[in-house]
Amino acid sequence: MASLNRTKGFQIIKDWFTAKSFAPFSFQQETWQHILDGKSGLVNAPTGCGKTFSVFIGSVIQFINEHPDNYKTKSKNGLQLLWVTPLRALAKDIARAMEEVIAELGMQWKVGIRNGDTDTSERQKQKRNIPEVLLITPESLHLLLAQKGYPETFKDLRIIAVDEWHELLGSKRGVQVELAVSRIVNVVNGQLAIDNREGEKSKVKSQKKQISVWGISATIGNLEEAREVLLAPVNFEESVIVKANLHKRTEVYSIIPDEIEKYPWAGHLGIKLAAQIIPIIEASNTTLIFINTRGMSERWYQTILDIAPQLAGAIALHHGSIEQELRWWVEEALHTQKLKAVVCTASLDLGVDFRPVDTVIQVGSPKGVSRFLQRAGRSGHRPGDVSKIYFLPTHSLELVEAAALKEAIKDKVIESREPMLLCFDVLIQYLCTLAIGEGFRPEEIFEEVRSTYCFADIKESEWHEVIYHITSGGKALEHYDEYKKVEVIDGLYRIRNRRIAMRHRMHIGTIVSDAMMKVKFMSGGYIGVIEEWFISRLEPGDVFVFGGYNLEMVAIKDMTVLTRKSKSKKALVPSWMGGRMSLTANLGHVLRNTFNKIAANDLDEIELKSLQPLFELQKELSHIPQSDELLIEHIEDKDGYHLMVYPFEGRQVHEAMSSLMAYRISKATAITFSIAMNDYGFELLSDRPIPVDDTNVHELFTTENLITDIQKSVNSVEMATRKFRDIAVIGGLIFQGFPGEQKKARHLQSSAGLLFKVFSEYDPHNILLRQAYQEVFDQQMEEVRLRNALQRIQNSRIVIMFPQQFTPLSFPIIVDGLSRYNLSSERLEDRIRRMQQQLEN
Repeated sequence: MASLNRTKGFQIIKDWFTAKSFAPFSFQQETWQHILDGKSGLVNAPTGCGKTFSVFIGSVIQFINEHPDNYKTKSKNGLQLLWVTPLRALAKDIARAMEEVIAELGMQWKVGIRNGDTDTSERQKQKRNIPEVLLITPESLHLLLAQKGYPETFKDLRIIAVDEWHELLGSKRGVQVELAVSRIVNVVNGQLAIDNREGEKSKVKSQKKQISVWGISATIGNLEEAREVLLAPVNFEESVIVKANLHKRTEVYSIIPDEIEKYPWAGHLGIKLAAQIIPIIEASNTTLIFINTRGMSERWYQTILDIAPQLAGAIALHHGSIEQELRWWVEEALHTQKLKAVVCTASLDLGVDFRPVDTVIQVGSPKGVSRFLQRAGRSGHRPGDVSKIYFLPTHSLELVEAAALKEAIKDKVIESREPMLLCFDVLIQYLCTLAIGEGFRPEEIFEEVRSTYCFADIKESEWHEVIYHITSGGKALEHYDEYKKVEVIDGLYRIRNRRIAMRHRMHIGTIVSDAMMKVKFMSGGYIGVIEEWFISRLEPGDVFVFGGYNLEMVAIKDMTVLTRKSKSKKALVPSWMGGRMSLTANLGHVLRNTFNKIAANDLDEIELKSLQPLFELQKELSHIPQSDELLIEHIEDKDGYHLMVYPFEGRQVHEAMSSLMAYRISKATAITFSIAMNDYGFELLSDRPIPVDDTNVHELFTTENLITDIQKSVNSVEMATRKFRDIAVIGGLIFQGFPGEQKKARHLQSSAGLLFKVFSEYDPHNILLRQAYQEVFDQQMEEVRLRNALQRIQNSRIVIMFPQQFTPLSFPIIVDGLSRYNLSSERLEDRIRRMQQQLEN
């Protein structure tokens, strides 16, 4: 094994760093040594500390060492480094940084980008002469595997790098990466085996081109598992984790309202505080203002322009639904400091090294420690800089979350990302992808698929069912020719039907989101995309905010919303289905511990100190729950009997827990409920007293018969039917239509609903049907987390109180219920203000 320091490649890179007045970090040098040793691994470093260079420069050093005499002149070297990135937006910046290094070193390497935006001529050029570095999304990588002769593309490949692996882990896009890595590693290894059979001379040559896989990740809680998931198909036992022991300082400043409401409610406070961020924007060169939802980002953009018209032209809006070229322009203008501020959503979460962002403002709780640190890391993006982030609450209780976030950062409490298992829909799509390319032999591919983490536990019977599904349509659909996609020719599984192949190519990489419609001006300009379910509620003439404009809906044609600009002051703010994030388990844990300080009146932090009047009122009317307690409040008013429960486990867990509790109470006594919840707790509201007391409360939170009770408490069939639509689209059972003639969401849903019924009746053990129910339990109900929460409650002291009026903790949940069920025809804000006044009097 060559020592890095003695190699020519390292000396050249060291001189290059010195010329730029930089010095490589020890974690970068450690990675370079492992790359020279042919190892695979995972690089873990905070945002903005040079993770990209740790793998990219390693690839350059490796090449220089192998071609010491002609590394500057050697061109057309084949694909050396395959760089998988989850976001198209990142590719341009990474490519720019790489091209700069290559040019300064005088090398002939080319850097190419391959994603949904790469035009056909560029793809053809890449096919004829593959660049040395190819930046690619998981979807486009699968498109490469659908080409005939794809093994030739990878024959010279040395390194697969998967950037932002923490973002891909725990998603179906992550599973796509796992499968692609398993295929490419086996293709290259297969070529090595062929070389080896050609004699001793080739054997020496083949050992030079051992392929290694590197993940690049910001900090997550389950780093070991993250490594195992990505590197399962390579020699995992010999793989390494390279940690950057760099302390990245993060400073959090909370924006405290002048007046703290003792009865807070979600959402309204943020906009009231908007004026307070104008001086912050003006004192910084560039500021990112992160908003949790696309709908609220539209509202914030308009509000900032209303109160600071001098920022017109210096502030922009960026979210995933805005037209792509406009997003690119915003990213470029941010890069060159033409913009002072950008109002954005998670679309700018993932950072690229050395972007000049001075300040980050987080509006509303980010609901997770990792997300908060990721966003904070967008400022102070150079190694050694301090990341500054301002926290602006959207209701006063969120200041407790700010205090909890500070504590979590100090204690390094970081969330894990749970890997997905047995995603049969992705596997079916993948096998069809291979079948339109080179074809595959099931016995070979089965071993490969089983080498991935996701499919390590796949049974042979399940594999045979997958193969039966793609060749015959499965038990329920075997009489319909359109589901017989794959043919067997001399043991090779291929798709030969051109129509089926074309339809599959259209949807390779499809990972379902909600049905989107294009938004255009009548005059022709394209603005972006918006969810169909929002548009379906509008009539022609209605005005909505989108892309920074007030738009009047004129008509809907095909899947396009035709609009014109409107001067109307009243406009609807779009809400997207993915709008409400739920508190993570880690932040919930730290939040419960923060309440220990509150109960002990240990209010050192400015956030907790400012909330003292609210805490005192909560204590006076009821109780402040500590981490080893569960608070339950019985409150009666003119609307009925409210049972308030505060587990602090996040909205999603509370949704399942409230339904479970309602079901268990109604088993004992005939009673009906309406349910509301937020991240702190939930409400059961009934028109009669709710029988929960010391005699039965522990039984209500038991984990016994949990699965059965959950299935009975929520309409799991309805939830699974909705989930099945996505699975059916990914698995290719439902064709979404060609470009320009996409099927409407309701048509897809009715097709999926029909298939769901057919499977339920004629093939109840169907793998895709089982997957739909499993995903409902794992993702929508978070069954594991719910079980853990119930076990924690069983070991807690349950405190039951009977306040005479609503408490500060109960009020936001009550309001959530009002806004959800539209209990009153009067304006919601007026009603809430009147309730606040009555309570305070």
